[in-house]
Amino acid sequence: MIKGNRFQEKYHFLEQYFGYKHFRPGQEEIIDSILSGHDVLAVMPTGAGKSLCYQVPALMLSGVTLVISPLISLMKDQVNALTSMGIRAAYLNRSLSMALYNKALDNMAHGVYKIIYVAPERLVSEQFVAVCQSLEISLIAIDEAHCVSQWGQDFRPGYLNIARFIQRLPQRPVIGAFTATATEDVKADIIGLLQLNNPLALTTGFDRPNLFFSVMRPDSKPITLLKLVRERDNQTGIVYCATRKRVEEICDFLCEKGFSATRYHAGLTDDERLKNQDDFVYDRKRIMVATNAFGMGVDKSDVRFVIHYNMPKNLESYYQEAGRAGRDGEDSDCILLFGLQDIATARYFIENAEPNSEMTPAQYAAFKQKEGERLQQMISYCKTEGCLRAFMLQYFGDEAEERCDKCSNCKTSFKTVDVTVEAQKILSCIVRTKERFGAQLICDVLMGRESQKVISFGLQSQTTYGILKDVKRAQLKSLIESLEAQGYIEYLGTGRPVLKVTESGWLVLKGKVQVQSREALQTRTTAKPEKADVNEELFRELQAVRSEIAQQRGVPAYVIFSDATLRSMCQRLPLTDEEFLSISGVGETKRKLYGERFINVIRMNYPKKGGKMPFKITGEQLRGFEYSDEPIYASEIANRINALVVNPTRKKLAAQDITNWLVSVNLLETVKMNDRILKLPTEKGLQRGMLRQYRENENGAYYLVLYERQAQEFIIGHMTEIMHHSALNRLKAYEINDKIFQA
Repeated sequence: MIKGNRFQEKYHFLEQYFGYKHFRPGQEEIIDSILSGHDVLAVMPTGAGKSLCYQVPALMLSGVTLVISPLISLMKDQVNALTSMGIRAAYLNRSLSMALYNKALDNMAHGVYKIIYVAPERLVSEQFVAVCQSLEISLIAIDEAHCVSQWGQDFRPGYLNIARFIQRLPQRPVIGAFTATATEDVKADIIGLLQLNNPLALTTGFDRPNLFFSVMRPDSKPITLLKLVRERDNQTGIVYCATRKRVEEICDFLCEKGFSATRYHAGLTDDERLKNQDDFVYDRKRIMVATNAFGMGVDKSDVRFVIHYNMPKNLESYYQEAGRAGRDGEDSDCILLFGLQDIATARYFIENAEPNSEMTPAQYAAFKQKEGERLQQMISYCKTEGCLRAFMLQYFGDEAEERCDKCSNCKTSFKTVDVTVEAQKILSCIVRTKERFGAQLICDVLMGRESQKVISFGLQSQTTYGILKDVKRAQLKSLIESLEAQGYIEYLGTGRPVLKVTESGWLVLKGKVQVQSREALQTRTTAKPEKADVNEELFRELQAVRSEIAQQRGVPAYVIFSDATLRSMCQRLPLTDEEFLSISGVGETKRKLYGERFINVIRMNYPKKGGKMPFKITGEQLRGFEYSDEPIYASEIANRINALVVNPTRKKLAAQDITNWLVSVNLLETVKMNDRILKLPTEKGLQRGMLRQYRENENGAYYLVLYERQAQEFIIGHMTEIMHHSALNRLKAYEINDKIFQA
C-alpha cells in the first residue's frame, strides 16, 4: 500500500505540504501504525493535530482516503486548506447542489481526488457505494468517532452505517477513528461498533498548555461580558449561551455597544446559519454568539477567547467548546461566567431531554442518571478553589500538578478571613425561613430588600431580615457558595433548588466550628503576556497582507497562514526564500504562492540589531506634506516628511535616502569634483525640476542641488519606492546573512 517501504518519507510530506519539521506528540506513532496497515483509535484534544494524522498517510498511500465526518463546515475548511497546498481534495455532502454533487462524484470515479470528505448519511447511497467499490480505498478516517456511541453526548445514528459500508467494499482498508473526548465506555463502543481490528488505542492527553482557564461569578453578567470583550478589542471570539433566547439578547446587546457580532442557533434558517458562520470564519464578524449547536468542525485556528455566558451541563461539552480557542497554539482565554441559575437551567435540559429512540427505557434511565453525575462534576469545577486545569485533567483521567499557574484560581491572590459571624447569620436565615428558598431570596432577606417575593411570603418580619444589609450581593453570594463548598449547606431539589443546612452547618450555628473564607485580592482572566514577544506593528501588517490574499483566493485567513506562523515570521524575520521556508507552517507550495509578498513586508520592517525599524509613512500622512513654491534642499524635504510621522521605534527619513533613490532611477548621477563626491541632476533630473546651485569655498568650487515644486511632488509621489529602496540598502549594510537569521 505504501509507495515503497519508506517510513522516513513522512517527514518529507510533513515539510513539503504542511511546513512543519517535527510531529506533535502522538502523531508519528499514529501515522506509522496506519502506514503499517493497522487500525487506530486516537483520542486527541482539539488543536492537537488529528487531521494531520490521516492527511499525511493519505498522501503516501497509493489509493484514495475517505474521511467520514458529520461536520459540513469542517469539510469545507479542510478542503480549502488542502487545495491551497496543492493537494487534490473534495467533499460530498448536502450543501452541494445536485449538479455539483454529481460532478464531484464523477471526478471521484475518475481518480481526480486524493482525499474525499463525506457525510455518514452518504454511505447508504447506492450510487456512492458503487463508485467506492470501483476505487482503491487505502484508508478510511472517521472523525468525531464518539458519535457512534449512545453514551456519547453527540450520538448520531448515521454512524451506525459505517461498519456495514466498509463490509461492502471489495477490500477492507485501514480504519482510523479520531475523537477529542471519549470515556472508557465510549472507547469500547467505538472499537466494537466500528469493528476496529486490534487497533492502536492512543490517548495523547487532554492538556492544552496555551489555554488560560477562568471561572468568574459576576454580580452582573452583561456588565462583566462587556468588560471582557472590550479588553479583547480586535480579537476573534465565541460567546456561548444556554438558550436561543439568550443568544438573541446577547448578540443584540453586543451589536448595540458597537461590536462586530453575529449569531448561531438551531432556530435560524439553514441559509442564515451558513451566512453567519461564513461571516465569522472569513473575519467579516469578530464575535460569534451561539448555542452549543455552533462550533463542531469549525476549523478556525485564530479564536482568541471563548466565553461561556452560561455553565454547560457537563465537562465534556465545556472542554470541547472551550477548546475551540487557540487551535493554532497561541495563548487564548477560556472564561466561564458562573451563576446559580445556570444549575437550574442545566437540570431543566437534562430532565426535559427527548428520549433516545435507540435506547431501551432502562438504558435511558441510566443515561439520565449519568447526565446528573456529569452535571455535578461541572458544578464542582465552577466552585473549586483549587487549580482549574488540574480539576479538568483529573476528570478525564490525566495526571496533573496541583498548580498550573495558568488559570484564574492559580493566578488569583487570596487572603483568608474569619467569617464565622456572617456564616451564622446566613445559616440562621435559612433555618428561620424553614429551608424553603434558594440563594436569591435568602440574599434579599439578609440584605433587607423589599422584593415582591419577600413581601408575598411575609419575610420582612423575620428576625434575620436586614442583618447583613451592609454586605454587597456579590460578596453575600460568594459567602453562600463558600459555605456550600465547605459542606455547611447543600442544595436540594431540581428546577429551583432550595438551601438546607447540613449537620456540619448546625455545628457552626451552635458555635462549635469556626468558618474561614478566602477573599480574592486580584484576579487574572487572560493568557495575554505582560510584554509582547514580537513587534506588534509588523504582526498587524502581516495580518493585513494575509487578509488581502485570503479575500483574493476566497478562503479564510488562517488557511493562508496561522497567527502562530505570522508571529514566527516576526521573530525570525526571514528575508530569503530559504529563510522563509524554514518558518514553521510554511511549505514549498505556500512559499511559491505567498513568499515574495510577506518577505517584502518584512524588509520594510527590518530592524537593525539593537536598533530601530526603517522609516515608514502612510499615504494619508503624506497628504499633509507642505510643499514649497521656492526651491528647497533634500534635507528640508526630509525634515518636512519626518514632521508628519511621530514614531520613536522607527528611524527618520534621511536626505541621503531620497538622493540614493534618485540616483537609482537616473535622475541624479554621482560625479567627482575637487576631491568631492557629488550627486548632481542628470538631464532627466533637470527636466523634473532639480536645480544645480554653484558654490565656492577655500577648497574650490562645488554644487548643491535644489528641488523645485515639480521635483517635490515627484518625490512625494514615489515615497513607497524610496522607502523600499532605503530598507534594502540598510539590509545590505546590516549583513543579512548574520546568524540572527539562522534557524
